[in-house]
Amino acid sequence: MLIKIGYLFRIGMDYTILQTELPTSANEVVSQYGPAVISVVTTVLLFLVMFALTYIIGKKVVVRATRQSLQSRGLKAGLVSLAVSVVSILVLIAAVAVAATVAGFGAVLTAFATLSGALALGLSFAAQDLLSNFASGIFIIKDEPFKVGDWIEWDGNEGIVKAVNLRVTQLETFDNELVTVPNNQLANAVLVNHVANESLRVSCDFGIGYDDDITIAREAIIDVASNLEGVLADPEPAAPVTSLGNSAVVLTGRVWISPREHSAVAIKAAFREAVKRRFDEEGIDMPYPHTELTGGVTLDNVQETNRVGGSAE
Repeated sequence: MLIKIGYLFRIGMDYTILQTELPTSANEVVSQYGPAVISVVTTVLLFLVMFALTYIIGKKVVVRATRQSLQSRGLKAGLVSLAVSVVSILVLIAAVAVAATVAGFGAVLTAFATLSGALALGLSFAAQDLLSNFASGIFIIKDEPFKVGDWIEWDGNEGIVKAVNLRVTQLETFDNELVTVPNNQLANAVLVNHVANESLRVSCDFGIGYDDDITIAREAIIDVASNLEGVLADPEPAAPVTSLGNSAVVLTGRVWISPREHSAVAIKAAFREAVKRRFDEEGIDMPYPHTELTGGVTLDNVQETNRVGGSAE
């Protein structure tokens, strides 16, 4: 027997009786719902099987081929790892798409793709700086304009690179301060890497008086430079005259060092101090800018001033 359940709905003055029949035995349940359950189970199993096959094949073939291809090109381990992660995500998405299509979830997949596209577009506008820094980080890792331990300078700032991440780069200043810089600033700036080459020229300006002998001053600078620790013998130190100032003749002491073995800042400080001591020994003047006032002052009405002063007393 089937239980008949009636639902009454009033529309105006009329009544409509809707009858729904419910199964009352196991056979009726099987006969009524069996085909639907089998269809659902078959669809789910088909989806799972196709997803597993597609994902496994993608991991075995596409991901492995990507890793081997990038490694054979000599790319950095960090960049290879990032590329493999991106490809793995794409393989996962492709596996879901193929399995859903085969299982007959095309309409659901289309709606999901539309929603995902709209969401991705909205997130891209909201996270432009984040995406820019991420892309810049990839180019920095790939092109390697600098690496950890390099002394770089950009936009009036400088520091030693401590870590290069996908979003930011961490640097340490000479005052031992930690600076975090977004990667897009470094990627778009005119950047100077002081330790990129095997040798680096260090220059210091020294002013002497116009009455001092340039030859003696030059010999003193070169002799001091040749005895500084960390200064290379080839190229040899030099001290040409680079400018004639208002109060001094400027000679620029130039030495070459190995920047990865010796600090350019420390050598500059030692160079200046040693030359100052040598100039003092040689009696060479190191003038500084000064202003001299000449002329006279005339006082008028001196007698009237004295009379006013005397009456005030």
